[in-house]
Amino acid sequence: MPPALLALAISAFGIGTTEFVIMGLLPEVSADLDISIPVAGTLVSGYALGVVVGAPILALAATRVNRRRALVGLMLLFVAGNLLSAVAPTYAVLMSGRIVAALCHGAFFGIGSVLAADLVAVERRASAIALMFSGLTLANVLGVPFGTALGQHFGWRSTFWAVTVLGLMSLAGLLAFVPAEAVRARETVRSQLVPLRRLDVWLALATTVLGFGGLFASFTYVAPMMTDVAGFSAGAVTWLLVLFGAGLCAGNAIGGRFADRSPATTLVVLLLLLTAVLTVFRFTAAGPAGAAITLFLLGVIGFATVPGLQMRVIEEAGGSTTLAAAVNIAAFNLGNAIGAYLGGLVIDAGFGYAAPNLAGAALAAGGLALASVGAARRARSSPIRLAAADA
Repeated sequence: MPPALLALAISAFGIGTTEFVIMGLLPEVSADLDISIPVAGTLVSGYALGVVVGAPILALAATRVNRRRALVGLMLLFVAGNLLSAVAPTYAVLMSGRIVAALCHGAFFGIGSVLAADLVAVERRASAIALMFSGLTLANVLGVPFGTALGQHFGWRSTFWAVTVLGLMSLAGLLAFVPAEAVRARETVRSQLVPLRRLDVWLALATTVLGFGGLFASFTYVAPMMTDVAGFSAGAVTWLLVLFGAGLCAGNAIGGRFADRSPATTLVVLLLLLTAVLTVFRFTAAGPAGAAITLFLLGVIGFATVPGLQMRVIEEAGGSTTLAAAVNIAAFNLGNAIGAYLGGLVIDAGFGYAAPNLAGAALAAGGLALASVGAARRARSSPIRLAAADA
């Protein structure tokens, strides 16, 4: 494993912790700031929309910058946003801090995933991307559960202070492990915009939005679902998040391995399974055993899609990949925002905390349809691509 991949994984751990930990703290934030659970849930959507806005802008701004300097600058922005969240006296200030931290997210993972793919052999690119994203999965196994426990015992602000320190540690990892002359972006702004003219790139981006949105329609409201529907205590949420995070780790490794072999087929199969698990979760959430098992499976299958979704955009983008990869990170988070919003709508409509699973299943089914279309188009174009390569 190249040391630079380790540095990227460390940073991904910090970013993943701040992105996901808010979900385990929705009840505490809601009570402290005197807002409803669905309103607190918009802190998830606000972060996601910050990623959507920041990804293309900051990725383009970093076009001619050494990738090490770009990644360090983005991590500094992350630290500033979490510091603001830690001292936020109101919902509006907390939302502002979330958005500031989110601005770096898309560009960081976009630049980082292209760098990770460049560091290994072609046949190992999806696995390298999965290794970087393993930081996100470990964030869910370690960062999110223990951040949730910290917030429950010492107040939710203590969690953001801890994440601020974690961001500084991530910054040190980048400075220590990423070479000073890391692979430079070789694209101009114009060349990076070229892939965004291709239908297949936009089809891949839309697949990401719907497929990952399905996961977040459910996971955003995991804390109230597990306590109010499944019957777990508030203290058990921490260990349920550990269980979910273990599923993410397993899914990330599985998804990367199979995406290296057959990315299109793997993506279709995984989105089909995700649709099925979300549908079943609507009913298994009624009891503790069924809820715990299904939550684990949701983590496995949901995150197994990530390497394939990111790799597909990189493949469709061709030679100029940095902006397209960053925009796909924005697509992940647009899906997060849409999923969280739809989940909140069905709760507000009175259908209960288990109902967001069905909204997620509908989104995942849409992603499945688009993935099937994309796989068919790629299969038809493969002979043409091979002929062009031979020529």
